[in-house]
Amino acid sequence: MTTTVIITQVITMQVIIMKFYNRENELKLLAEADRSKQNHSVMTMILGRRRVGKTALSLQNYTNDPKLYFFISRKSETLLCEEFIEEIETKLDRKVIGSITTFEDIFSFVIEIAKSKKITLIIDEFQEFYKINASIYSSIQKIWDLNKASTHLHFIACGSIYSLMKKIYEDQKEPLFGRADYKINLKPLNVSVIKQVLSDYDHYSSKNLLDFYILTGGIAKYIELFVLYQSFDLETMIERIVSQNSLFLDEGRNRLIEEFGKEYATYFSVLSLIASSKTSKPAIESIIGKNISGHLFRLEHDYNIIKSIKPINSKPNAKLQKYQIEDNFLNFWFRFIYKYQSIIEAENYTRLKTIIFRDFDTFRGKFLEKLFIDLLKEKQKYTKIGSWWQKGNKNEIDIVAIDDIDKELLICEVKLSKSRLNKNKLILKSSALIEQFSGYTVKYQLLSIDDIEIFLPVK
Repeated sequence: MTTTVIITQVITMQVIIMKFYNRENELKLLAEADRSKQNHSVMTMILGRRRVGKTALSLQNYTNDPKLYFFISRKSETLLCEEFIEEIETKLDRKVIGSITTFEDIFSFVIEIAKSKKITLIIDEFQEFYKINASIYSSIQKIWDLNKASTHLHFIACGSIYSLMKKIYEDQKEPLFGRADYKINLKPLNVSVIKQVLSDYDHYSSKNLLDFYILTGGIAKYIELFVLYQSFDLETMIERIVSQNSLFLDEGRNRLIEEFGKEYATYFSVLSLIASSKTSKPAIESIIGKNISGHLFRLEHDYNIIKSIKPINSKPNAKLQKYQIEDNFLNFWFRFIYKYQSIIEAENYTRLKTIIFRDFDTFRGKFLEKLFIDLLKEKQKYTKIGSWWQKGNKNEIDIVAIDDIDKELLICEVKLSKSRLNKNKLILKSSALIEQFSGYTVKYQLLSIDDIEIFLPVK
């Protein structure tokens, strides 16, 4: 079912309950992994961006066995051990004799119990051990390798700093390399689920769906907060985001500074430019004034924050490419919050809201394309989906979907308003693209915000 924690709030004598949405496949995998511990211990790695719902997923009902939950906060190892001992004694009804001050001893204790009892152990923010005591990973590896075959532990490691979690489990030099038996890379909730949320709270419309998609990006925590606030349209969401006590104003900084470290200012400048439609490497470098190849590479491959986009069907080594920020809310944050930080520091929230409402239609347009691409992906029909353009951004086509099995080509133009769509222009500028697909059936489609409904699955 869902990534969001269950929340309850009394509003005008009504109880508003945020239910759990759409994580059937992930729960099925967790249940499968959990059953496997009957034979021997298993390890599951859950990674995903902050706020996407990893904790809520790991705490769902996929096991009947005792479930320990260890949260790794930044405090001394001794204090953490005190918390973990309390959790063990409460959940397993086992008294810990003597003083335990190291995680190695805690883990050994749990493993010893798992020799005769099936247990699920969740360690949240697993990458934080790097800051507390990096040798803990070696201790876990040693204990795990010696006892995996003779114990019945489902060990779930959750982490939200993508680069560190990848390093822990996928860097050959790291002690836990190759130890994960199962992996979940938790993604945001899809467009169909966002529609379901809006429908459940009687606020569904195509415009609300697009705006809710832009400002939440399917991130469970943001959806949860807007449901809590009863904010489902652009006006009420912006009122919540841009206010003195908003949880959203520092969100980009809180999510990313730890990832980027000392170089965060350069990374923030790059992301701010991409969010403001400076999407090519030369355009970004001309403003920043230095080579940012390394930064772009790390943002894409280490941090999983941006994605390089090439014209569909282009060769792998093609130099023609653009960059986009993958996370919708971060895109909004860098475009409107980080860019206008001085206005926020002056506490002129009215002025910032005026700027957002003034410029939002232009910003909204590119996300309508992204929304339609996500809906086409949900259909599971096409083998490739993307966009196409020629050098100098000439003859740009918003969406191209290719079905290499049935030899079909879908070419789409996307505008917020139907009145701006022109099929003849679309046919003309796609002529060079079609030459690459001899023998394919070509279909043209003009898409506006009014056409969202026809792409949504019927339930």
